[in-house]
Amino acid sequence: MTRAARQRLWLLLGVAALLALALWQWRSDRAHAPGTLLGLDPASITQIQLQFGHAAAMNYRRNHGHWQAADGTPAQIDDARLDALAAIAAAPVEHWRPLTDFDPAKIGLAAPRAVLQLDGHTLRFGAVAAIGHRCYVQRGTQVALVSLRYMPQAPTSQTVELP
Repeated sequence: MTRAARQRLWLLLGVAALLALALWQWRSDRAHAPGTLLGLDPASITQIQLQFGHAAAMNYRRNHGHWQAADGTPAQIDDARLDALAAIAAAPVEHWRPLTDFDPAKIGLAAPRAVLQLDGHTLRFGAVAAIGHRCYVQRGTQVALVSLRYMPQAPTSQTVELP
């Protein structure tokens, strides 16, 4: 075997070893991942209820692939916005902790900023964490830290000037 062939063989063995280590690390990370907020498929969610603070809850129902107000009022509903709310069910969790580890008032859960119900599963959104762009989310007796981008936002109104 020539010197060049031996070098190629060692190089291939090194690359194979690195790939094997990367695959092992990827599987290990997936096995120890804390999962998602609800573990529901966002496309299967048919009912959404959203409440901000003490305001009245907004109720929506998916009908033939489109969202509509649950009370049947003919209002224009932004399907993309409600699909984004449904996608919160699959938000990746950084880690879970029991609610008893916290003072709910200190993490904004005594009076949550938003309460989101997805097919009857309740998520209560509290304060923004002191470090990083994360927020506290309560599900039952557990609290998760998730990216702040999953915090529900109040709908914005647009002003249109007519000519």
